[in-house]
Amino acid sequence: MQDFKELKIWQRSHKLTLSIYKLSKSFPKEEIYGLTSQMLRSAASIPTNIAEGTGRNTDPDFNRFLVLAMGSAAELEYQLILSKDLGYCNLTEFESLTNELVEIRKMINVFIQKIQIRISNKN
Repeated sequence: MQDFKELKIWQRSHKLTLSIYKLSKSFPKEEIYGLTSQMLRSAASIPTNIAEGTGRNTDPDFNRFLVLAMGSAAELEYQLILSKDLGYCNLTEFESLTNELVEIRKMINVFIQKIQIRISNKN
């Protein structure tokens, strides 16, 4: 069984989630059940799915959870765009968080490709 906490992809996505929590504290209170809640769920879903995938102990299951993490990352990317356009975060915060999110998405994609190769080699 692989320890998810040792994966760079999990470490970076966890750090990003903490940054999203910090950012969202400054959002207007009327967004607590709207954009704030959606962003927190999307952000936390990335490392959560990575962790759950490692616990499944099969490549097809791990692959499925990485695909879910990729979907959550895409959701979060849009929510960051929306928060910037609504004036809830400044351009510097937006660019920093978006750049990190893009790198995490690239890492997830590479991981998915490697697992799919392993799966196809077993068949």
